[in-house]
Amino acid sequence: MYRAGAATPNRGGMPMDSGDSVVTLDQVPRWSDGEFRYSYENDDGPFPNSYFADPLTASASDADGSSGNGMVSRFPVDHDINSEIYLWRGNPWNLEVDAVVNSTNENLDEAQSSPGLHAAAGPGLAEECATLGGCRTGMAKVTNAYDLPARKVIHTVGPKYAVKYHTAAENALSHCYRSCLELLIENGLRSTAVGCIYTESKNYPREPAAHVAIRTVRRLLEKQKEKINAVVFCTTTSADTEIYKRLLPLYFPRDKQEEEMAISKLPADVGDENGETVIDERKIRIKPLPNVKKSAPKPPQPSSDFPVSDVGLTRRSSSYLDSYLDPAFMSLIKDPDQRRKEQWEKTAQAQKGWNCFKMLGYGDLGGPPLSAAEEYSLHSRYLSKANSLNLSEIAEMKIVYRGGVDSEGRPVMVVVGAHFLLRCLDLERFVLYVVKEFEPLIQKPYSIVYFHSAASLQAQPDLGWIRRLQQILGRKHQRNLHAIYVLHPTFGLKAAIFGMQVAVDNVVWKKVVYVDRLLQLFRYVPREQLTIPDFVFQHDLEVNGGKGVIVDPRTKYVYQRP
Repeated sequence: MYRAGAATPNRGGMPMDSGDSVVTLDQVPRWSDGEFRYSYENDDGPFPNSYFADPLTASASDADGSSGNGMVSRFPVDHDINSEIYLWRGNPWNLEVDAVVNSTNENLDEAQSSPGLHAAAGPGLAEECATLGGCRTGMAKVTNAYDLPARKVIHTVGPKYAVKYHTAAENALSHCYRSCLELLIENGLRSTAVGCIYTESKNYPREPAAHVAIRTVRRLLEKQKEKINAVVFCTTTSADTEIYKRLLPLYFPRDKQEEEMAISKLPADVGDENGETVIDERKIRIKPLPNVKKSAPKPPQPSSDFPVSDVGLTRRSSSYLDSYLDPAFMSLIKDPDQRRKEQWEKTAQAQKGWNCFKMLGYGDLGGPPLSAAEEYSLHSRYLSKANSLNLSEIAEMKIVYRGGVDSEGRPVMVVVGAHFLLRCLDLERFVLYVVKEFEPLIQKPYSIVYFHSAASLQAQPDLGWIRRLQQILGRKHQRNLHAIYVLHPTFGLKAAIFGMQVAVDNVVWKKVVYVDRLLQLFRYVPREQLTIPDFVFQHDLEVNGGKGVIVDPRTKYVYQRP
């Protein structure tokens, strides 16, 4: 489909579009080559041609009233990083790199993907995308590249933009770029081509988005530059090309002159160490009002020294405010560190108390329940960490894996109890793997099939651990779970599940459906939708004595006796 080497780069700037030709990295202008030069002499500010009044228009010199002279650069010259940056005019999927980035929607629909990508990759790309279970905004997933010259395609979902949610959209967009580069490293890839993840349909202004893209890549390369060889910024319009040519020297200066120029031209907020926006309000600590003797509030006396609108702000004492403030409101603005301290104290007190479940060996069930916001934060932290780690050794154990769909079309997750061996399993990494595997499923109704065949309860985790796992998965998992089909349950397992209904979660564990034989399971989940270990068939024959079932020893297919 592609013709290698057909594109001739314009060494004065951008290579010309070349249809379906393959372009290699040595044909793309490297940022450190010094061929991109942009003059700021006639600019009126950081966003001179921007059609959008960006919230970050204040420059660094405006922020503190000083000039750029004598100030320390926030992005100093780094020739090693600069050598890994490329700027190219054209479609990313024409480049011969390890991975190309596709900007798409949460359903990974072909129609909402980068124009022309699926046509170039072939139908296999859309078929694999359909198996991923979607992707959340700000996150990324990887697939094969099929007919493209690249090895992989990294799909990410950019945020929708609204002015009043500027910070949230900015950080979500930053997370898109960071997730793509983290997936690149996780999969052992070293070069990527990334277009403008923001799209016209999501109303994200181009120039502010370019700032986010460039600074996020810069911050990640500062930490991981030895693991990445090339990041190609791809533009498809002349407007985007000019924006990147103008902004790249601010974040990737190639000499001291560009570094000094960047000091005065950079926005005041260039993000934290990851490139995300710094929210000053989150640094504020609001202290409770001082304990003063309350008295009847006196009406404020107008003063000629202040405007009428400011009288209330200047004359009201703390006792006056204290008489009007609701204690419930005061609890909302309590110091976050104080709230955490109180929560830790409650947890410690609960752990010191008498806990019958812990005494009986069922684990610690005495901790305070988490709020919805706390569960969401906990789930987000685990998911972010899971996406940054290589958990292939957990996947090879085949404890948890994806099945097909049940009889009503709901996706199925398979759990094999006999493969859960505590003596050779890192429980913390297993939790991370579970969070990562369950994430696509819990967004909509799904089912779980648990094979208890030949499993023993003696080496299983306690109820406290299971309760913690449910808190990490979050309430969406509880709400969307349709049923847990348990094959070959034992009396001990049924007792444990009853204990979980009483002590852990009455909602989730009420959804357990006990299944005594494989043929009964196939009524809920068709045989062709499940990958079943061989020993499960053997266990079914031993337990049920072959009643109603014949197993083909070669194909392992189950037939019903006439």
